[in-house]
Amino acid sequence: MTFQNTAALAGPELILAISALLMLVWGAFQSRANVFFTVAAMVALAAAAIAAVVGPHGRGFNGGIIVDDASSFAKVVIYLASAVAIPLGERWFARRGMVRFEFPILVMLAALGMGMMVSAGDLISLYISIELQSLALYILAAFHKDNEKSAEAGLKYFVLGALSSGILLYGASLVYGFAGSTHFDAISHAMAASHGGGLGALFGLVFVICGVAFKVSAAPFHMWTPDVYEGAPTPVVGFFAGAPKLAAMVLLARVISQAFGGDVAQWRQILVIMALLSVAVGAFAGLAQKNLKRLWAYSSIAGIGYALVGLAAGGADGIQSMLMFMVLYVIDVTGFFACLAALSRGGKAMETFADFAGLIRERPALAISMTVFALSGIGLPPISGLWGKYYVFKAAAGAGLAPVAIAALVGSVVAAYYYLRLIKVMWLDASPGATDAPPMEARLVTYGAALFACPVVLIALIYLDPLARAAATALALP
Repeated sequence: MTFQNTAALAGPELILAISALLMLVWGAFQSRANVFFTVAAMVALAAAAIAAVVGPHGRGFNGGIIVDDASSFAKVVIYLASAVAIPLGERWFARRGMVRFEFPILVMLAALGMGMMVSAGDLISLYISIELQSLALYILAAFHKDNEKSAEAGLKYFVLGALSSGILLYGASLVYGFAGSTHFDAISHAMAASHGGGLGALFGLVFVICGVAFKVSAAPFHMWTPDVYEGAPTPVVGFFAGAPKLAAMVLLARVISQAFGGDVAQWRQILVIMALLSVAVGAFAGLAQKNLKRLWAYSSIAGIGYALVGLAAGGADGIQSMLMFMVLYVIDVTGFFACLAALSRGGKAMETFADFAGLIRERPALAISMTVFALSGIGLPPISGLWGKYYVFKAAAGAGLAPVAIAALVGSVVAAYYYLRLIKVMWLDASPGATDAPPMEARLVTYGAALFACPVVLIALIYLDPLARAAATALALP
């Protein structure tokens, strides 16, 4: 493949990398951050999303990068979610006197890593892309450096992330040792020729899955999630609770379907166990939470469990259900954390259940939006959460995993308690006092996400479903 064709395949990544480097150099000569960095970063992300849609498909860098319908689909969602996170974060930091030009650059670098993750075609590009997005997220978690909880969140995320990287590398070395190649296609052929590659290759598969499971906070690798969510700045949590999880799930789908597509019986057991553990931990541990950021951490753990149920089904239907669930989840989590970022009382962030008492009388539009996101988390019709779970449970039942789908549904019923509790507090409890006026950009994102999560999503699904099916077909082996 010529250099021009390879460069065309990596068009979105080149746009983000060059833009980030230019902005970094420009920022070094600026005495303070300004709106230029926010606008430039959003424009670069929008241009990368367009390049992902109109760019060519194929393989580049000796097969290390794969550009197909799946990667294009995921990149558009990732880049748009990243573009939304930048103004939310900038204004949140501005209200606290902490604006720094590095924030939009770090978001772009994280998006660059995520874009590479969904296009990874071998174990080397897999590891490099994960580390690129992880390093940016470690810094973002500790971005409020004068806050003890934020610094602690960044340190915990970094230490446990280093542990997961070691597990991932060990698994990758085992797979390479037994398959003789790092490329997914070559691994698949080697596994088929040796009838599973032996015990060592299966151990490598387990370690690779465990390393990726940390990135999506799937149980039992979720231990970092509640503390990091609570300590990190609110808009930062809203960012890395959405797009990075989608990127990691697409990467996991590519690994198990394209590198280990012939070993469904082995990896399905692992995914089912992690899925059920995630749903159980997210449902029952969330019942004891009083802080909404910690609560949503456990909600996200349960959400990843549902996505893993769909992925465990295998095939195009299973991958499609995972993609649909994750896209709708990204919209919900972005809207919910936009609400949290918008609300404060006396300059102090509102994060506990008590803080949201009587919100319907103080900020009715935001209270209604949060109610929509809570009902979406429950999965009540016709809100988006219902359709995400519908796709997942339908795929699981079609693959003979009906008992797993039923168990996940029971976990969803348990988790409904803490969503209903939030609604009850906002609508029925007495307000402790007036809230501060929310910023316009947070309200726009919140209302837009709430509108999409409402019945309008039914119209959107008509167009989203064929896109997700095409992406799933690109990922799944025939």
